[in-house]
Amino acid sequence: MQKSRPTQNKRARERAKQEKAQQKVARRMERKSTPSDRGTGGEDPDIAGIVPGPQASPWGDDEVEAEAEEESDEPA
Repeated sequence: MQKSRPTQNKRARERAKQEKAQQKVARRMERKSTPSDRGTGGEDPDIAGIVPGPQASPWGDDEVEAEAEEESDEPA
C-alpha cells in the first residue's frame, strides 16, 4: 500500500496556484495595454445614434400610409 505525499501534493497545488495568478496578471496587463473598442468619444457603440423621446413604431407606418391612401381615393 502506498502512502500519499501531502507535502509534494501541497507544493504542486501552490505552484499551480502561483502560475494561474501570474497568467491572470499577464492577461490584465495585456487588456490595459490594448485600446478599447469604445473609442475616445466616450459614446457607447451599442446605443450610438439613438434619439431620446418617443420612437416611431415600425408597424404603425403601414397603417398611416393605408389610411392616407383611402382618404385620397374617396370622392368629395
